[in-house]
Amino acid sequence: MEDHSKAVEGISTSVRGFYERKEKFRINHGSTNSTRHAAKGNNMVDTSSLSRIININQHTKTAQVEPNVPMDRLVEETLKYGLIPPVVMEFPGITTGGGYAGTSGESSSFKHGFFNRNLNSVEMVLANGKIVLCSKTEKPDLFHGAAGACGTLGVTTLVELQLRDAKKYVEATYHPVSSVAEAIRKIGELTADLDLDYVDGILYSKTQGAIVTGRLTDDPGRGVPVQRFSDAKDPWFYLHVKDKLAKRPRSTTEAIPLADYLFRYDRGGFWVGASAFEYFKMPFNNFTRWWLDDFLHTRMMYSALHASGQAKKYVVQDLALPYTTAEDFINYADKVFGIYPLWLCPLKQSPQPTMHPHLKHQQEPMLNIGLWGYGPSRPDDFLQANKDLERRLRELGGMKWLYAQTYYTEEAFWEMYDREWYDSLRAKYDATSLPSVYEKVKFDPDAEQSYTEPSLAESLKASWPISGLYGLKKAIDSGAYIQARSSAWKSMETINRMDMKK
Repeated sequence: MEDHSKAVEGISTSVRGFYERKEKFRINHGSTNSTRHAAKGNNMVDTSSLSRIININQHTKTAQVEPNVPMDRLVEETLKYGLIPPVVMEFPGITTGGGYAGTSGESSSFKHGFFNRNLNSVEMVLANGKIVLCSKTEKPDLFHGAAGACGTLGVTTLVELQLRDAKKYVEATYHPVSSVAEAIRKIGELTADLDLDYVDGILYSKTQGAIVTGRLTDDPGRGVPVQRFSDAKDPWFYLHVKDKLAKRPRSTTEAIPLADYLFRYDRGGFWVGASAFEYFKMPFNNFTRWWLDDFLHTRMMYSALHASGQAKKYVVQDLALPYTTAEDFINYADKVFGIYPLWLCPLKQSPQPTMHPHLKHQQEPMLNIGLWGYGPSRPDDFLQANKDLERRLRELGGMKWLYAQTYYTEEAFWEMYDREWYDSLRAKYDATSLPSVYEKVKFDPDAEQSYTEPSLAESLKASWPISGLYGLKKAIDSGAYIQARSSAWKSMETINRMDMKK
C-alpha cells in the first residue's frame, strides 16, 4: 500500500499544479476501449502505473484494486480465492477504472446492474488535488455521480469492489428464436428467472437468433459436454452458437469453464473480427482464424482500429432502449445499416440522476443493442447516418453509451441528462478545470473537416490496403498479443475454496 500512496501523492501534486494554473487537463490511463478519436494536448496526468491489485479479502469478499487493472488480471487473481466480481466486462482489457468512469453492462447486469453498482468505495483525486474517499455513506453524491461521467469529476485511483462465490462452470443454454419480437419476449421471460446468473442474446438476422442463459455450477448436468472458447483451435463463440442451432434447432446446453465464459467474446471481438477478413479479402474459415489468432483478440483489434483510421468508417454503438421500442429500433437499423449480428443485453437501470444510459421510467428494464459494423462508405453519408441514428434513438426513448463517437449538439446532449445536477457536482467538487462530459465525447469539428476534405497524404494512408497494414503494424508494436498469450485464466479450471480455507 506504501507504493500506492506514493503514486497517488504524485498524481495529486500534478493535478494541483494544473488547478492552480487554471489549466484543463486530461488523464493518460495507458489503454483505452473507447472508439472516440483520441484528444490531443500536452496537459496530461499519467495514471498508467496504477495497475496493482492491492488486496483480496476472502472473508469480506472484497478486493482493493487500482484503476488500470484489466479484467483478465483481476479474474485470474480473484479465482485463486474462489471468488469473482458480480459483473465482469467481456473484453479482458477493460479496466476497473474504465468500468467505473464509463458504462459497463454485461450479461449479469440484468441482475447486478452496471459495474459501478458493485463497488463499495472509490478513492479519487479531485481536480483541486485533494485526495478523497467516497462511498454510499461518505460523499455519496460524488460516489454516484462520477459513475459513467467519463472521469470529469476527478481522477480515480483505487476502488473497492464486491466479490461473490465463483463456480467451476457456467452451464450455458442456447435458446433459438425466429423473430425479433420473440427474442425480446424471451429475454423478458428469462430475466425473471432468479436461478439464472447470465442472460444475453445474438440476432443473426431478423428471423434467426439465440438467447443465451447461464447458471453458475460446480456440477454440470449429466451428459452436458464441456466447451472452451479461449484456445486458438477453439471456435469463436457466436459462430459456435449459430452452428449448434443449425444442427439442432432447439435449446442446447453446454458447460463452459467460468473464465472462458466471461471472456467468450474476446476472440473475434464478438464478431467484429470478421470484418478484418473482409477488409483484407481473405478466406474466413477455421484455419485462417486459427492461423491469425494472435491478431484477433480485442486488445489487438482496438490497437489496429485506432491506428488504421478504420474507426472513422465503422459504426460501433451500444444503444439502450425500452423493451417496448427495441423492435422498432432493430427494424430501423436493419433498413438503414443492415448490420448483423446484433447483440442483445438486458440491463437494470441505475438510480437517477445519472450519466449512464437511462429511461424515462426508472423501474423499467432496458435492452442494450450492440450495433457494430461498417457504415456507409462515403464520409458525408457516414456522418449523416450516425446523426440520423441518434435522432431515431431519441424518438424511441433510448440513449447511447458514451464510449463511442457522439454527434449530438450540446443542446440536444443536455436534454437527455440532468445538467443542473451534473454542473452542481462539478462546482461542489472543484471539477470545472476538467473537461466536461460533453467536451470529452462530442464529435470534433476538426475531425469532421478531415472527413470531408482529406489531404492527399491522408487519402493515401486511408487507402486499401495501406490503412489496414499500418494498423496491423501498430498493433504488433503494442505487444498486446503477448498479454493474450500469457493469460493464466485459460488454464484455471479448478476452484477449491475448501483447500484455501485450510
